[in-house]
Amino acid sequence: MSDPARDDGAWSADEIMTVAASRQLRDGEVCFVGIGLPSTAANLARRTHAPRLVLVYESGTIGAKPRALPLSIGDGELAETADAVVSVPEIFNYWLQAGRIDVGFLGAAELDRRGDINTTVIGPYGTPKVRLPGAGGAPEIAASCRRVVVVVRQSPRTFVERVGFRTSTGERVSTVITDLGVLTRGPGHDELVLTQIHPGATVDAVRAATGWDLRVADDVAYTASPSDTELDVLRELEATKGAVA
Repeated sequence: MSDPARDDGAWSADEIMTVAASRQLRDGEVCFVGIGLPSTAANLARRTHAPRLVLVYESGTIGAKPRALPLSIGDGELAETADAVVSVPEIFNYWLQAGRIDVGFLGAAELDRRGDINTTVIGPYGTPKVRLPGAGGAPEIAASCRRVVVVVRQSPRTFVERVGFRTSTGERVSTVITDLGVLTRGPGHDELVLTQIHPGATVDAVRAATGWDLRVADDVAYTASPSDTELDVLRELEATKGAVA
């Protein structure tokens, strides 16, 4: 494995993370999208290699095609551009829990080697150091989608030996995309394994940003650098955040 040359001014760590995450989505899939980085990656995929990707948001929008990145699941842009808008109970009962969603795209405040996710509290539940936004629909997404992809910046504070509170189970987490690389879990594995690193990163750097003894694949690959098209579309998206194009 040889480190590909990188022009440090060409793209940022967040940009390659978002691009790598978008590449996880296939044309024609149905994706349940979390807000923030997952939403940016999913919309990038729909505008590049996966134009038939169906975006579903927790607020009940099915087939949303936002002209600008939404600020929240309640952003009116999602409803205005959706194929259909249904009630929240319907989106969970008849779409998510019925097995109609191919992939769930989630973020995390804490994540452990098993892929378990914490978005509830940091510290003891009764007297937390930080009270986080909470579960929302994440537990159902994590349990009911055919596969789950997590997009999160990597640090020892985020990648912990064991989450302090298990908001969402990691059983269906197949891939974790970070600003340093990609962790995956194949059949029969009960923990995440580093299988890919981004240009400019090193295995040692990924290990140092992980709060457990990280398993590393024998044949770690390098992420392909973002294409000009991917970067142009991503930057156009970021420029529209919160505003209708």
